[in-house]
Amino acid sequence: MNEKMILDITEEKTREFETYLYERENAGATISKYRTDLKCFLQFLGEDKMVDKARLLSYKEWLIERYAVSSVNSMLAALNQFLEFCGYGQMKVRRVKTQKNLFRQEEKELTAKEYRRLVRAARSAGKIQLALIMEAIAVTGVRVSELRYFTVEQVKRGRIEVRNKGKYRRIFLTTDIRKKLLCFAKFRKIIKGCVFVTNSGKPKDRSNLWSEMKALKEKAGVKGEKIFPHNLRHLFARVYYQTTKDMAGLADVLGHSSLNVTRIYTSSTGEIYQRQLERLTILQI
Repeated sequence: MNEKMILDITEEKTREFETYLYERENAGATISKYRTDLKCFLQFLGEDKMVDKARLLSYKEWLIERYAVSSVNSMLAALNQFLEFCGYGQMKVRRVKTQKNLFRQEEKELTAKEYRRLVRAARSAGKIQLALIMEAIAVTGVRVSELRYFTVEQVKRGRIEVRNKGKYRRIFLTTDIRKKLLCFAKFRKIIKGCVFVTNSGKPKDRSNLWSEMKALKEKAGVKGEKIFPHNLRHLFARVYYQTTKDMAGLADVLGHSSLNVTRIYTSSTGEIYQRQLERLTILQI
């Protein structure tokens, strides 16, 4: 198709696109990323805003030369969403085909020993909150964006109720991590609300957590490319499955929807997940 269009990516158009994403119940982090990815596309276009399918494919090749395949596909997803929003869905660009892998490459996988070194390094550096956040992610498998649901009230109940991307699920806490979270809250004199906050009182987010974790690489003796918050979630997934061999339960705990049919037979037995979590002693420190 040789149809051409003039991209109208003004501030007003960008805000309209963000509203569109919000109404589709995209997460705040996703909306922010799409905004950044659109800026990258504008950089590629330069002064000439005339776009046709050939130029979109040139952009795809431009991305492939500069970014990892996973990044290319996520940036194309942002572009395709914008094209759909603008009424040019027929011009969407196909993602780069890759072999599906459940986990990251082995050289980027964080081991349990490396995880323990990171936690101990944080503690020895006086970063008590950072150490506890890493431990909380590693023993529950939560997303960083879900840490805001770790409130004093929910921790006391032993289960974290998460509402994210239009979905609801419960995160079960082991006895050990529950005690640590309550002790931390008491130490910080947090009697209600979010347990993990910045000095200004705002919930911890991906950016400040990432930088704090990266600063531990030399002290912990862990390669920098292995240190990022989401890798703790990957570690949890591996250890959970190795311990339980329960793929359906894992999908449920992680909040994935790829095993919906199987989950029908397991969602009513939450206490099973609780017992399985208690068995993950390899992640206790």
